[in-house]
Amino acid sequence: MQAFVDQPVLLVCQDGRVITGILCGYDSSGSIVLSSCVERIFSEEAPVEQVPLGVYVLRGDSIAVLGLLDEERDKAVPWSTQTVAPIPMIRHF
Repeated sequence: MQAFVDQPVLLVCQDGRVITGILCGYDSSGSIVLSSCVERIFSEEAPVEQVPLGVYVLRGDSIAVLGLLDEERDKAVPWSTQTVAPIPMIRHF
């Protein structure tokens, strides 16, 4: 994960939340600190809502997927006009 530090990332949480931000740091348990965070709230009835979160700390066990964010491609998406089904919560059996 060291290569991702100070880079824009997108992550999907176990509960289905989608968050973008700049990875500031991490620890050995996979917990991370993000700055300039924005949560994207998806709905089939309304356009994607982008909620600024600022600095955010996430426990490693709450993260399902984390990857680098291509900012150019991301900015090209008209989020304010997109309706998208929410990502369901991940269930472990």
